[in-house]
Amino acid sequence: MGDITIIAEIGENHHGDWDIAAAMVEAAANNGADIVKFQSYLPEELSPDDPEYDWFKQVSFPEKLHFVFKEQVEKLGAEFMSSPFTPSRAAFLCEEVGCESIKVASPVMMNFEMLDVINSHADTVKRVYLSTGMATIDEIEMALAHLDDIEEVTILHCVTQYPTPPHLANLRAITTLSEAFPENPIGYSDHTVGILACLGAVALGATVLEKHFTFSKLLPGTDHLPGMLPEELAQLREQADELAQMRGDGVKAPAPEETEIREFVRSRFHEPA
Repeated sequence: MGDITIIAEIGENHHGDWDIAAAMVEAAANNGADIVKFQSYLPEELSPDDPEYDWFKQVSFPEKLHFVFKEQVEKLGAEFMSSPFTPSRAAFLCEEVGCESIKVASPVMMNFEMLDVINSHADTVKRVYLSTGMATIDEIEMALAHLDDIEEVTILHCVTQYPTPPHLANLRAITTLSEAFPENPIGYSDHTVGILACLGAVALGATVLEKHFTFSKLLPGTDHLPGMLPEELAQLREQADELAQMRGDGVKAPAPEETEIREFVRSRFHEPA
């Protein structure tokens, strides 16, 4: 894992076809994803009155397949991760699946009962990625108070719009979060179209990038258009790592290579005698 951690969010983009999901896992890992992520909820945890009940039932991630895909992801050299949406799914990921990293999605970042379950497993859960779509600074502070035993909590700037138009991306919130939470790594969970916003986030100091992963942006569903194709993931991997090097240390002083030539460069032009 380099300076920039890239999370490829498969989420629901498999449409409930687990052969497609397996192919997506392979493509994500082979194109530079450090972490391949799913979503964990049970159909019975949804209200039958939910307007998208049938969809969520179709794409819900069966318990037994967590173990199958975790094995596949790890064989490909990446890390398996999932987002729980209830306390019971958090306990399942922590206790049975054995996840060392947990992603907390924006809709449930204020579910303190679920956060407390994750926090109670700090002996095995080493990292939490906390998405903050729709949240205020005060709400982030409250969520962090329920994760205070976790060794590392990365705060992800996020805008809950699918796709997020450029004028709503608000990338400078990354700087705001860095100043408000200097002890926490800051990242970006992206829902814009393309990878430009992710690269801008890296330039502003983000150390973690999360983005939906897809095989086609034309497929139905909210997560395909803002998703990245395999070739975009490969491009993001290369350019984000290069951009992280370009950030430097922020100290305005001559580089050693500049010091070597400074006297000559400053004196080479002069008025003729």
